[in-house]
Amino acid sequence: MSGLRVLTAGPRALLVEFGSGEDTEAFHAELLRRRTSGELPGVREIVPGARTVLLDGVEDPTLAGRLRSWTVPPPSRGAGETVEIRVVYDGPDLAEVAEAWGVAVEEVPRIHARTQFRVAFCGFAPGFGYLTGLPAHLSVERRATPRTRVPAGSLALAGPYTGVYPRPSPGGWQLIGRMPEPEALWDPGRQPAALLGPGARVRFVPVGVRG
Repeated sequence: MSGLRVLTAGPRALLVEFGSGEDTEAFHAELLRRRTSGELPGVREIVPGARTVLLDGVEDPTLAGRLRSWTVPPPSRGAGETVEIRVVYDGPDLAEVAEAWGVAVEEVPRIHARTQFRVAFCGFAPGFGYLTGLPAHLSVERRATPRTRVPAGSLALAGPYTGVYPRPSPGGWQLIGRMPEPEALWDPGRQPAALLGPGARVRFVPVGVRG
């Protein structure tokens, strides 16, 4: 993989850096597969980021060298269950996104809802997943001035990512809709607490549009 670097991150952790998000996704899937098959003894956590994967609990001192020599297949997005999220496409930034995409406003929900998404990694807030799937030409800029409060359940776009805010918070993403039941995203009494975890497939189901 081009741009791969393996760095130590404490006495028993490794941070693997990649040149692209797709390489990160593929390597993360391969790490999960090998841990399941028993090839990564002691590794407790595998945490993906936008261009990194952290391995915590590394016992094998030769692992860093072996990671560099792995042959990793492209990511497979066809397996596993799909999480369906109901959404009303009535966000305040629909017109701006439509202009950036070069389409009519009513086309934004149609394009977005027919896209198959995958949670690349989680962060920012508990239960917030960074979803990939939209083609590169539909990437949008963040707002020039962030909002001081984005409502829980807001469906938003920024750069190549889609995300749903699990709780009210400041944010500069472009808002195109809302989830009627945002509390489903994060429930501390549930196991796992987060509805969306790294690697999960996601589909947005329209239950309403602006109008």
